[in-house]
Amino acid sequence: MMYDVIIIGSGPAGLASAIYAKRAALNTLVIEKNPLSGGQILNTYEVDNYPGLPKISGMELGQKMRAHADEQQAEFVTADVTELEHIDGIHRVHTTKDTYEAKTVILAMGASHRRLGVTGEDELCGMGVSYCATCDGAFFRNRSVAVVGGGDVALEDALFLARGCKEVFLIHRRDAFRGAKILQQQVMETDNITLCMDTTVSEIQGEDMVEHLLIYNKKKDTREVLDVNGVFIAVGIAPNTSGIRGLPSMDEAGYILAGEDGVTDVPGVFVAGDCRTKQLRQVITATADGANAVTSVERYLYEM
Repeated sequence: MMYDVIIIGSGPAGLASAIYAKRAALNTLVIEKNPLSGGQILNTYEVDNYPGLPKISGMELGQKMRAHADEQQAEFVTADVTELEHIDGIHRVHTTKDTYEAKTVILAMGASHRRLGVTGEDELCGMGVSYCATCDGAFFRNRSVAVVGGGDVALEDALFLARGCKEVFLIHRRDAFRGAKILQQQVMETDNITLCMDTTVSEIQGEDMVEHLLIYNKKKDTREVLDVNGVFIAVGIAPNTSGIRGLPSMDEAGYILAGEDGVTDVPGVFVAGDCRTKQLRQVITATADGANAVTSVERYLYEM
């Protein structure tokens, strides 16, 4: 069967793409590797910045988006995509289940936050463990939090959180930050940011919410308990592009090169969401990407 469009991934970008594609009367298939649609937001306890749906849980938002796509009768398959093949304007999507063909493809695999890999991280994810300060910072107003990392994102997160939090502990495993000098200076000048250099997190503890961090200072060879209500992990993000062969051109970090129209350097292949080169990776920008990508798909199909 030949589809008009195959969408790879069913996070916010993929689901928005599916909704827009079906409303455009396109024969649409969505391929998702996980049992549940929603992407990263499934791990977010509460989403408070998606317009019109304040204080909705990430799980509920993901389910609502999937229900909307189901209502539009988009077809879904659960499988891992292994390779894209482009031959004479036809795109073959090879998966662990079968091979599918389409006139166009939208890549919406998203990205994943790099994890610390310590005890308590997975168990308390969404319950004080966060990977997005701008998403979740408001829930910790007037409370104590920690930020883990030493790059621009970690420094920016610490500064952002310091505006509303009682105290911010910035934990970095090295003796110097990697982030921009201007950000470092701003951090140093902020009274309620405490630096914990040469320090790593050994464990995240708490019953139903984060309560303590076990930290280790390798220079002093000391261990201590740090009382915090939340921990924001900012040790990097990686696009989910590494395991798929035949993708369009990417930057050195693995993000697929494209502007807001989602057009890649492979004719008929488009990209939406967090795996695209872009400034801001949030639910609202992912859904916007999905709408833009389908608009580009329609234009491409019209011109074929």
